[in-house]
Amino acid sequence: MLLQPRPSAAPLREITLAFSGASGACYGWRLLQCLLSQQIKVHLLISSAARVVFATEHNIKLNGNPQTCQQQLVQQFGCDADLLRVYGKDDWFSPVASGSAAPRAMVICPCSTGTVAAIAHGISDNLIERAADVVIKEQGQLILVPRETPLSALHLENMLKLARLGVTIMPAAPGFYHQPNSIEDLIDFMVGRLLDHLQLPQDLMPRWGYARLASPAALTDRAAEGDRIDART
Repeated sequence: MLLQPRPSAAPLREITLAFSGASGACYGWRLLQCLLSQQIKVHLLISSAARVVFATEHNIKLNGNPQTCQQQLVQQFGCDADLLRVYGKDDWFSPVASGSAAPRAMVICPCSTGTVAAIAHGISDNLIERAADVVIKEQGQLILVPRETPLSALHLENMLKLARLGVTIMPAAPGFYHQPNSIEDLIDFMVGRLLDHLQLPQDLMPRWGYARLASPAALTDRAAEGDRIDART
């Protein structure tokens, strides 16, 4: 059963999702899958560097032609063709390029530090940067998922600048309290948190404290295991 979404004044019906050139393509791929499965219309932006990352990390070759890529992904996810639109990096006539038509929510996942820097300084040299600029100026919801380590002072200053503007900075840093057993569990932790912030239902990972309410015995077992670990150390 899906967890209930948090209260929201306007249920999410469409979103802008961007893949930039940071490592962690698996997070964006899984998020796209979850959004489409919930019948959320996705305006998808893919940078050239992101295509390289997808091919390198997952052997997924995303076609550089937006229309062909769109057909490829519709077939991959088995979704309604009307739910997904893919745009080129210079498609300035796309809805996401204007505040009069762009969705109120946008996620860049993964988000390179170069993209963070461009957004922080109002640079709009490609459609991803312009779409993010639009969401900020229209006071919508922008979530960035940076994946870089270590972070330099420049990276941190850019993220702080955006956070002060209301942008959500959500580094790809999965937790472990849900006792993950696979890489997929770690991916789902992050995607679950993204869905939470988008006010969408999710059952990818339990929220803190839910396990205790559902099964006090399970919590006792975990506490006992923790005591045994403490004793050994």
